[in-house]
Amino acid sequence: MSSSTTIFDKILSGDLPADRVYEDDHVLAFKDIYPAAPVHILVIPKKKFTSFADFAAASPDELGIYIQRISLVAEKLGLNEDGYRVVFNHGRDGGQTVDYVHGHILAGRSLSWPPG
Repeated sequence: MSSSTTIFDKILSGDLPADRVYEDDHVLAFKDIYPAAPVHILVIPKKKFTSFADFAAASPDELGIYIQRISLVAEKLGLNEDGYRVVFNHGRDGGQTVDYVHGHILAGRSLSWPPG
């Protein structure tokens, strides 16, 4: 994966707008501009990881905070009762289109399985 500037870097820096739903010192969560479900939120860590594979070298604290924040965003959006799905895409065959780790929170309808 490339370490070049991505659309998510530009959103974090304020160079591009986003419909933000949550932000703290560790993550930014915002609505996906091409939603795959009635609720489709992207959660990105503020410390850049270009792919899911980069997590192998991350600290347990970094990963724990990131996953905890994804759960917190879902809770703040009122998604716990009906449920939701969290998706990470890795690499070309996994459907990753931006070289920046991002978790997708999908909700608002019954989600089928398998997903792809």
